[in-house]
Amino acid sequence: MMAICWALIALGLDGFTQWFDSANHSLMENFGGLSLNDVLDESGHVVTSGKMSLMENTLLHHLGKTCEILVFLLGAMTIVEIIDYFDGFSTIKDFIKTKKKSKILWIFAILAFILSAIIDNLTATIVLISILQKIVKDRSVRIWYAGLIIIAANAGGAWSPIGDVTTTMLWIGKKVSTGHLVGYLLLPSFLCMAVPTFIASFLPAFRGDLDVEEVVEKPKSKFSGKMLYLGLGAIVFVPIFKMVTHLPPYVGMMLSLAVVAIFAEIYSNAKFSMTDHDSEESEAAAHHSPVHHSLSKIELPSILFFLGILMAVAALESLGILFNFAGSLQDSMPMLGTEIHPGGHEGVSDLVVLLLGVGSAVIDNVPLVAASLGMFHEPMDNELWHFIAIQQEQVVVC
Repeated sequence: MMAICWALIALGLDGFTQWFDSANHSLMENFGGLSLNDVLDESGHVVTSGKMSLMENTLLHHLGKTCEILVFLLGAMTIVEIIDYFDGFSTIKDFIKTKKKSKILWIFAILAFILSAIIDNLTATIVLISILQKIVKDRSVRIWYAGLIIIAANAGGAWSPIGDVTTTMLWIGKKVSTGHLVGYLLLPSFLCMAVPTFIASFLPAFRGDLDVEEVVEKPKSKFSGKMLYLGLGAIVFVPIFKMVTHLPPYVGMMLSLAVVAIFAEIYSNAKFSMTDHDSEESEAAAHHSPVHHSLSKIELPSILFFLGILMAVAALESLGILFNFAGSLQDSMPMLGTEIHPGGHEGVSDLVVLLLGVGSAVIDNVPLVAASLGMFHEPMDNELWHFIAIQQEQVVVC
């Protein structure tokens, strides 16, 4: 889809009369009057850039912004896989000492809320449900726990810039800062987790005690606990690195990945040659390397999906379609009276964000947030971005 969108733009570029300037967040003036190719002087220097050059520069700009997100996600995914290589997440099971169903519910809900704020909520859900399978043997009861874990994980992913990919997109896109995002959304997100969990604790499925069988499991790595805390700490370090250095988040993620990878290689004691790579011994050792193993397990289809979606949305933004659509929404959608901006007459109606939230329950929320980044141009930490962040996470649970 990405390739088709940009190919259609390139083939029909001479017929387009408007172009969106991403740097200034406005439509370019006199774009329709530009020639297709660059206008050169007698010495061969560019006097006026043509439409083709503008398209190439815009494509490069959007590819760079998209790759910032993808490199960040690649680093985070690799760290999570390295933790899993050392069976680090099994350490979480040691926190569960009770057999009371309601207490186990709260433990899993709080763990999901915290864990999804550090790693993405999908991974947090998968990890906790896999642990849940070892504790709750009755499938009918386990489904109830799984439903509450999903709610808690989505709530936890909303208030952290490194929690869910949508909040990460807003953070990397400089729409929200770490301090304001946590300050505004931590309490609402906690309530989104606590209220359903509190209500569910009175249901018959969570009354009484569990029949837990003592199962002798295979010995986990002696470094599992260390790698769990090191990996999670490395991911949490990324926002701190950004606040101190003001460098893009993916730089901090690559630094964190490098540190985790070094310790992983030391703990695994895997030895392989960087020069004698043709030998069978070197190849066998490489496959036992935790970094090599983790890189091979990354969900590349998800990365390619994000690449295609974000670049396709960028094509719509470049033609000014999203800009015009946002203007139409602001003109046609009435204010609900719940907006925080002064007077209730400027800015985006809360109804627009609510409709985006309902849409995220039907289709994927990534393209909707990507479209929001292209449509709306409110300043950093505007209430709109915080509303979008929590709305996309909570409505999708429904």
